[in-house]
Amino acid sequence: MPVTAGPPTVTINHDHQFLVCEPDATMAPQGDVGFFARDTRFVSAYSVTINGRAPLLLDASTVDHFSARHEFTTPQIPVGGTSFGHSEAFLPERSVGFRLDRTILEGVHEDYELVNYAPAPVRLVLEVQLESDFADIFDVRTHQLIRRGDIQSSWRQKAGELRTRYRNDSFERVLVVRVSKAGSPPEYANGRMVFVLRLQPKATWHTCLEWLPVIDGHRARVLSCNALLSNDAELPRGILPPVVLETTHPTLPAIWRRAVDDMEALRMSDFAVRRSVYVPAAGIPWYVTLFGRDSLVVSMESISGFPEFALGAIDRLAQVQATDDDPEQDKEPGKIPHEVRFGELASLGLLPFAPYYGTHDATTLYLIVLSYAYQWSGDAQLLTKYRANAEAALTWMLTYGDRDQDGFQEYRSRSKHGLYNQGWKDSGEAIQHEDGTIAPVPIALCELQGYAFDAILRMAEMYALWGDEQRSMELRQRALHLYERFNEAFWWESEGTYYLGLDGNKRPIRSVASNAGHCLASGIVPPDRANRVVDRLMKPDMWSGWGIRTLSTQHPSYNPYSYHLGSVWPHDNATIAGGFRRAGRHTEAQHVAEAIFAAAERFESYSLPELYAGIAREPGSFPVPYLGTNVPQAWSAASIFRLVAILCGIHTVGSARAVYVNPDLPEWLPTLTLRNLRAGRGALELRLERDRVEVLKNTTGFEVVHGRVPRPPLVETPLARR
Repeated sequence: MPVTAGPPTVTINHDHQFLVCEPDATMAPQGDVGFFARDTRFVSAYSVTINGRAPLLLDASTVDHFSARHEFTTPQIPVGGTSFGHSEAFLPERSVGFRLDRTILEGVHEDYELVNYAPAPVRLVLEVQLESDFADIFDVRTHQLIRRGDIQSSWRQKAGELRTRYRNDSFERVLVVRVSKAGSPPEYANGRMVFVLRLQPKATWHTCLEWLPVIDGHRARVLSCNALLSNDAELPRGILPPVVLETTHPTLPAIWRRAVDDMEALRMSDFAVRRSVYVPAAGIPWYVTLFGRDSLVVSMESISGFPEFALGAIDRLAQVQATDDDPEQDKEPGKIPHEVRFGELASLGLLPFAPYYGTHDATTLYLIVLSYAYQWSGDAQLLTKYRANAEAALTWMLTYGDRDQDGFQEYRSRSKHGLYNQGWKDSGEAIQHEDGTIAPVPIALCELQGYAFDAILRMAEMYALWGDEQRSMELRQRALHLYERFNEAFWWESEGTYYLGLDGNKRPIRSVASNAGHCLASGIVPPDRANRVVDRLMKPDMWSGWGIRTLSTQHPSYNPYSYHLGSVWPHDNATIAGGFRRAGRHTEAQHVAEAIFAAAERFESYSLPELYAGIAREPGSFPVPYLGTNVPQAWSAASIFRLVAILCGIHTVGSARAVYVNPDLPEWLPTLTLRNLRAGRGALELRLERDRVEVLKNTTGFEVVHGRVPRPPLVETPLARR
């Protein structure tokens, strides 16, 4: 049985719009359901009845990410004077078939279809009830629904439209529910759209409803009638270039295809640079917007399969990079935003999310992803185009990012509505001391130092390419200084790993957590310590069998069902697996990949959720969902791309115009073929067998080298050689 990520619901989405409902198509305003567009819930409640009775659900399923079908039949229903052989005037159960199709573009198109399978004509009354609360997505997520403005509704009989307007000061949203191609004239009474129809035996009745948000005067577009059944070019599918994975592994090709489909589902057209070069939303339902950290992590994970994500992220995030200082937005010059929101709370300044800049790592990751994009394209003009953005990000990192100028990266929110924690584990309770107390700010997380080390070295390379050797050398010296100081201040000898961080009093945070694995990936860990960190992360208190936990089971606050205190995150594990491979611990990297693939294999439709519980993997067990998880979720889907690249040992060096391939495939994955991997000015086709590489096609202009990517030593110091 496939594992569902929480109670079963049906979700469809496109761009900034998504709809979540119960399998029987209903919605209740108290739940995490509704039709949302631009962070506003336009439809909060929905139900349908036939002759006053709820139809019987037979089954429901998504057809594509933008479409779903619900199949019903009727219960025993009253039909007035027709008895059908019974003394009571009731139509027997299962006499009428009812199908509801929904598709989503900017708005929602509904197809209602009734078929009479009774032996005599029947009179039916179909009633559709919709409610609009226009709740902000932050209120829906926290189940704290507050009506701040006024709502007015009107029924326009001639147009067949129900128009509902919400207004709060300058914030206005409108929903038009329009009847199109009606099988019988619509009426409106008691808050319901009513259709009265008389159906002959075997006759079909069809009507369409359109849910049309109006935002800033623009009325939404919808797909056409019965679009679910067509192959029309307007359907939102098939944008990503087809990267094909072939293998004898029984489920990995399907897992890969699901990851691609999830990324297709999450693309946001208004953030697109050009066809197939876009930024995905972070996840559904809560993160359908542009996120700095998420977009950049996805870019890093996907670079060997879909470098277009990196090109989209660096371009779109450059456009919202901060140029001024605003404490309430946690905004400082050069900083890359955390998220951009469009709802009522953000638009009226009740929350500082238009945009909000309370993330520390996004600015550093921007520099790393810009370097990635260059390494895969070999296009030095790309670095020139975004040089001003890169230099602004570097300046922020070396000034505002190091709040007390002690050489370490720290964060502390200046906003009264800001996030307390601003690393990737950004929940309020995520960073705790060994006794379970919340670490005081400003906090210097261990992985932030690794990101900074990596970013500084990459900027040193960029300055060398720009012909500024002096600045390049200055940055290499700064990286060396950080390397030395980090390994002095953060190393936890007794545990064989790194402290989770330093708190606001420069006191070590002695909690064993997954964060140290990110340090491995960044290269800030000496080789002898790298082996000890790998060993520590693979001990039973951290290794669940489904992946590495975010926090040790030995910690007093460990909870496998929590968000960051013992759960398993696929993207976290993909980053750590890259660190394992960099440390030469191939077997452990393979274990992590197998665990994440095994989890994906068990989730419904092979779709990896944002996270799942840190419960141990045992015979007969399955990955236990986290309640409220986002699925699909971009950096979970992209973790599949990253893990495959790790097993294949794929890297590029743009300046050398070379693709390095160093496979070490496990026994459970003896062969692998990848087609249409883009690099340089073309694409690659590779066939890999354990430690063999066969180049089937190469139009990249890059040389394919079988071996490890050369990593020049930082400098000749005792610590750097260790």
